Amino acid sequence: MKRTNDYRARQHPAYWAFLVHRISGLVLALFLPLHFWALSQAIQGEAALDGFLRFADRPLFKFGEWGLVVLLSLHMMGGMRLLLIEFLPWTGPRKNWIAGAAGFGIAAGLAFALALVG
Repeated sequence: MKRTNDYRARQHPAYWAFLVHRISGLVLALFLPLHFWALSQAIQGEAALDGFLRFADRPLFKFGEWGLVVLLSLHMMGGMRLLLIEFLPWTGPRKNWIAGAAGFGIAAGLAFALALVG
């Protein structure tokens, strides 16, 4: 039996908010082992940490840091959106919450990018 509403459901903004929240969570979870490895360089000594920090002071890493800030803010706002859905009454348009979460994520990414440039 073929379902006829699959395409329409995937065009809804709530589906895209769900997808961004899940993908950002997965990417952040995949980043954690690398983050812990970078922190472990401090345990191995000052020279190891300084070497890693010099290596990480490249434009590609700065772009990666910007991406992490955007992912963190989008994931946080997606979680806040879910909390609002769970605990607030079901009134008013939900698209405003999605737009607010996306706007906050973009604003946080832009603010971090400006801090990197300045």
